[in-house]
Amino acid sequence: MAKRVGMNRDSGSSRKGWSLTAAVGNIFEFFRLAEFEILFFLFLIIAFLIFKDLTSRPEYNQLLVKKPGGVDLWPY
Repeated sequence: MAKRVGMNRDSGSSRKGWSLTAAVGNIFEFFRLAEFEILFFLFLIIAFLIFKDLTSRPEYNQLLVKKPGGVDLWPY
């Protein structure tokens, strides 16, 4: 009787662990595919939170609103 090389005995049966492994593999594959977009959106969110925090403080808000002397081009 010939011996099968490279074949697993239970290759036709399904296991619970395979679906979990496939799900984790799909998540990592998606992250590799969309890595730039995910990191770009994370950068935008972090930059927004930092800018929001800086502008919520009164001393920094005055820097963005009022000009220190000179010609005032904006009426408010």
